[in-house]
Amino acid sequence: MATKKSARKAPLAHEMPPEAIGEFVGRRVKKLRTDRGWSLEELAQTSGVSRSMLSEIERERANPTLTVTFRIARAFGMTLQDLIGSVEEAAPKIQVIRSRDRAQVFRSDKQCEIRTLSPLNLEKDVEFYEVTLRPGGALRSQPHFEGTREFLTVEEGLVRLESDGATEDLGKGDSGTYPADVPHAIVNAGPGDALVFLVVIYR
Repeated sequence: MATKKSARKAPLAHEMPPEAIGEFVGRRVKKLRTDRGWSLEELAQTSGVSRSMLSEIERERANPTLTVTFRIARAFGMTLQDLIGSVEEAAPKIQVIRSRDRAQVFRSDKQCEIRTLSPLNLEKDVEFYEVTLRPGGALRSQPHFEGTREFLTVEEGLVRLESDGATEDLGKGDSGTYPADVPHAIVNAGPGDALVFLVVIYR
């Protein structure tokens, strides 16, 4: 799906929302500071980060920059990884994506709507999407990385798969897999909307 990425690690699937990072770092910094018995002023002097900024971070009202986070980590004698490396560990054991969550909608236009069904904040080699193709719509993609494949199941409608010069029509309940490291497309070949579930696997 070249519409969503042209490089292996695009921000679409793999970045934790900034507010989530800010909240975690705020709690982490406050705990580390209080565990050491430091005041905000003492941490400010040690880190070179202003007291007001540290206060905003601890109250989860500011998302610290990489430079600021590095300075805070160094003040505690830690690496960046030590400071924020357990962000994913702090995430809920079960992550739920609600149908009403518009943040998961990657694209919505006259051609199609693409909704991400896999968490956006995880580093992963598999991506899961719900794709609604409008009548006459198509999702055309440039080659992904070598070895990438896509798996598709048609929930509603009729679609035509195109991959490396080959074509195949799929109806409701049909599934197909095809190389995605070549030009490929999913085309609505029916009169109404087509709904498909798409899994992208990177090697």
